[in-house]
Amino acid sequence: MTALNEYARLETTGLWRETPDSQRREVVVSLGDATLVISAMTDTALSHWSLPAIHRLNPGKRPALYAPDTEADETLEISEPTMIEAIERVRSAIERRRPHPGRLRLWLAALLFLITLGIGIVWLPDALVRQTASMLPAAKRTEIGQFILADMADLAGRPCSGTRGLQVMRELSTAVFGPGAPLVVVLPSSAQSTAALPGNIIVVNRSLVEDHEGPEVLAGFLLTEDLRRNTRPPMRRLLDEAGIFATLRLMTTGEINRSHLRDHAAMLLSNSPTPVDTPALLERFERAGVSTEPFAYALDLSGESVLHLIEADPMRGRLRAPLMSDQDWIALQEICGG
Repeated sequence: MTALNEYARLETTGLWRETPDSQRREVVVSLGDATLVISAMTDTALSHWSLPAIHRLNPGKRPALYAPDTEADETLEISEPTMIEAIERVRSAIERRRPHPGRLRLWLAALLFLITLGIGIVWLPDALVRQTASMLPAAKRTEIGQFILADMADLAGRPCSGTRGLQVMRELSTAVFGPGAPLVVVLPSSAQSTAALPGNIIVVNRSLVEDHEGPEVLAGFLLTEDLRRNTRPPMRRLLDEAGIFATLRLMTTGEINRSHLRDHAAMLLSNSPTPVDTPALLERFERAGVSTEPFAYALDLSGESVLHLIEADPMRGRLRAPLMSDQDWIALQEICGG
C-alpha cells in the first residue's frame, strides 16, 4: 500500500545522486506507506527516505528536485507529474498535522492587535475630546465662545444691548445661578429658545423676554439650558461635531478652524434642543427657588403634555421673594429696543 488510498502501488523513474560529487544515475522510485524507496534498475534498494522528512529543493519547478531532509547530500530528480503530485499531497498533509507554535503566536498577536485597534477606534476619539475639552484654559473657552456668538449674530442679528436691560439681565442671572453665573445674551431672532456656548455664555431668544408676563419663564429656560450644558458641556459638543482632527489641532496648537465655529453656530440656531431628565430638572428648579408652573405653561399652554412639571412644582405653596421688581422686568423687556 501507499500513503495515498487511491494508489495500491505507485512507481516511476528518476535521477538519483548519492553525494554532490557523485554521478546521477537512473533509479526506480516507489511511494510506500511511510517511505519513498529508491532502487537500482536491478531492483536493489539504494535508499529509503522518510516521507515526513522529505524536502523539496525547487518548489514550483519541473522536474521536481527532492532531498531526504534539509541537510542531506542525496538528491532525487523526478519528472513524472503523477508521482510529483502524490509526493506533494503527502507532504502537505503531513505539514498540516504538524504543530505550528509560531503560527499560533502570530494569530494571537493579530487578534490582540485587532482588539486593541477596535478599542482605539471606539474609545480614543471620545477620550481625546473629553481630555481636550477639560484641559482647555478658561480664556480660550471664552475666546471660542465669543467667536461662535459673533457667527450667530451674523445669522440672527446683533445681540440686544439696551443698557438698563443688560444690567437687569446680569442681576437675574446672578439671582438664578448665584456665584459664577453665566453671561446671558439676547438675540433678536433664532429658531431655538436657548443655546449654551463655551466660555459660560447662554444665548436666549428675545421672545423669552418680550412674550411673557414675568421673569419666571425666562428663568425656567435658563435653568433647563444650564442642566443641558452640565450634562454635555458646550466645548465637548463643539469638538464632537468638529471631529478628531480639529480636536488634535486645538490640543496641540490652541487653534480651531473658524469654519467649524460657523457650522456650530448655525447648528445651535436651528437644531432642536436635547431633552433633559425630569427629576434632575425639578431638583434644579428647587435649588434655584423657581416655580416650574410658568415654565410648563410656556411649553404647552394647555398644560396637558407638561402636567408632570405642573403637579410636581417644587415651589407650590412656598413663599419666595420675586426674581425682580415690575420696573426691572419692564426694563428687561425693552433690552432689544422696546
